[in-house]
Amino acid sequence: MRRTSLRVAWGFFSSQPCIILSNKALARKYRPRRFAEVATQEHVSRTLKRAVASGRVAHAYLFCGPRGVGKTTLARVLAMALNCPRRGEDGEPCGECESCERIWGGHTSLDVVEIDAASNRGVDDARDLRERAMYAPSDAGRHKVYIVDEAHMLTREAWNALLKVLEEPPPRVIFVFATTEPHKIQQAAAPILSRCQRFDFRRIGVQDIVARLEEVLSREQMAAPEAALWTIARKADGALRDALSLLDQVLAFTDGDVTDESVRSVLGLVPQERYLELCEIVLGRRPGDVFRFVEQLVEEGYDLIEFYHGLADGLRTLLRLRLDPADSPPDLRPDLSEAYAERAARFEAGDLVRMLGLAADLETDGSLRKAAQPRILIEMLLLRYAYLERTVEVEELIRRLGSPEVVGTGSAGNPGAGKGVASPKASPARQGSSPEPEMHGRAAGPAVRETAPVATRTPTAPAASVVRASTEPSPVPGASDPPAALEAAWERMLQEGAGLPQGLKAFLRMAKVVPAEKGWAVVQMPPGPGLDRLQAVRVRAQVEAAFRAALGADVRIAVEGAGEPLERLSTEAARRERLERLLAREPVLGRAVEELDLELLDS
Repeated sequence: MRRTSLRVAWGFFSSQPCIILSNKALARKYRPRRFAEVATQEHVSRTLKRAVASGRVAHAYLFCGPRGVGKTTLARVLAMALNCPRRGEDGEPCGECESCERIWGGHTSLDVVEIDAASNRGVDDARDLRERAMYAPSDAGRHKVYIVDEAHMLTREAWNALLKVLEEPPPRVIFVFATTEPHKIQQAAAPILSRCQRFDFRRIGVQDIVARLEEVLSREQMAAPEAALWTIARKADGALRDALSLLDQVLAFTDGDVTDESVRSVLGLVPQERYLELCEIVLGRRPGDVFRFVEQLVEEGYDLIEFYHGLADGLRTLLRLRLDPADSPPDLRPDLSEAYAERAARFEAGDLVRMLGLAADLETDGSLRKAAQPRILIEMLLLRYAYLERTVEVEELIRRLGSPEVVGTGSAGNPGAGKGVASPKASPARQGSSPEPEMHGRAAGPAVRETAPVATRTPTAPAASVVRASTEPSPVPGASDPPAALEAAWERMLQEGAGLPQGLKAFLRMAKVVPAEKGWAVVQMPPGPGLDRLQAVRVRAQVEAAFRAALGADVRIAVEGAGEPLERLSTEAARRERLERLLAREPVLGRAVEELDLELLDS
């Protein structure tokens, strides 16, 4: 149990005694007293200790870094070392004498003054500080140390008032400025920086925080599971003071019986099981369940911003397990490690990278912090996960096509598939040429992406590294339909109007349909809103279905803008030529294109 001192006092208005609890917070109780005890900041503590030992202490220091990493603590330790009568030869203070005790506790001292610049930021406060600095220390062997916390809050006029005393300070007077935002000092008083020795403090690593928490619990004669301490350390975000405060909060809640569940309950963290539930929604492609999932989180009282941060950590855990199943994160609960590994195996690494990127974009653009209703942003993010396209490596696809089971099997509507298919014939180049593309990164290979069942380019699309799969039946091979038949079918489709998207018929009347190879037709439309709508996957799918019904044959359509510039036509022709060369060099890839009705796209 924690040691808490009891003090009995008599009430002011009552004759009954009352018990007053006196307990010092862990962040104050275990504040370092020596340079060697400051975690992670060895580059600062070692420099200051040697400066004290050698008598080369500067007259002004600027400590910069995040909150809770030891800036004020090291300033106090420096003041203790300069004024300690029992200081060691290595520059370490004893930490136990009366002078060290008063400085360490932040009590009033003649020679060590701490100033909060957030509430003493004006020019009058700076002038008062300058006048006090002119007085000599209380003893011949002591130093006057002024510790100015939150120094970036000082006004420009206050810095100007301190500029002269910083440039030519009195003997045995040292200034230590601590700030979390040094760029504001640069903007307000750039000359100050050249008159101070600057030290940049680092965030404290999770492992170092866990080690410190274990040491504190050992001194308090308590224990906690490592997973719970890792959760606290990650929540502290590099600030040891925050970690000790969170540990104090957890100990008060659990009465010393710390568990991972109690830590998550106190900190308001979403249980890891909820992220496994979300994985099933995404893997099952159930976007309708996203709204119920978020609604349950809100009803259970979870903060959606906290859920977002847990989601990013969960995706990172899945990606880490997908890339290396043996590399289990230490903060992952042991009873859930198998379940996370199973979910990770069902995702492709590329899909997890894209999902993690979508989550990161929500934070980097600042929309989540500014949103009045973050619920909508979270729901949109999860819906994008549920609709996310899947990827598979082309090499794996080609290996499957090259297996004896596939090679020896013919394909309906594609005679001779079992004998090895030749490269698909690309349409002749209109004009121009381009050198053959180099095959970089063939080991990693391009990706096959499952998408909507409609092609987005002409039937002989450019050579590329990305293959887009279609779930529509392959167009009937053979001669192209006559232009007159296509035009008549197009006119019948416009007259009947069955299945066409609303408001698009007027634009389709301006379009021209021309035949292409192997059951394809190209729709040429002038640039404008009609062309933009027709290029959408769903709209083009509806038009294609209506045109197929009017023609009475299996036909696919591709969309082109009428009157394209000459440069674009030349580029398309060069891409088609590269496609012919690529498929001639890789006949198995050509087999994949015809067998699975794939479309090659630029990466």
